[in-house]
Amino acid sequence: MIEKIRTISSIILGIAFVIIGIEHFLDPQWFEPIVPDILGNARFWVLASGVVEIVVGIMLIIPMTKRIGGRCCALLLVTLYWANLNMWVYDIPLGDENYEWYWHLLRLIIQILLIILSLFIGELLPKASNSD
Repeated sequence: MIEKIRTISSIILGIAFVIIGIEHFLDPQWFEPIVPDILGNARFWVLASGVVEIVVGIMLIIPMTKRIGGRCCALLLVTLYWANLNMWVYDIPLGDENYEWYWHLLRLIIQILLIILSLFIGELLPKASNSD
């Protein structure tokens, strides 16, 4: 049963990542404002993260690579949160809209839940017992 949940979760999350990755190419200027200034060329980072999101999404969908895909997804989610934190700290509008603090807090909670889900897909959570 757990493996079935892991597989379904992996496919759903993978599809979501592929779609979001494609969005980075269709509308890069929407993502650019939240790229931390210290990174420099925002367009480059938006497109690069789009590529990585598509690759990770595909890895999550393919049964043979879903385990490593889950682990990569967790790392990607931790890394990409920097942009969301940047948006929160500097009150950067996204899509011409500024968000209240509670939306940023909700986004953080969702990010943490997605990291946990990714670790589950990557078979790092829950830890297998020695009897398995």
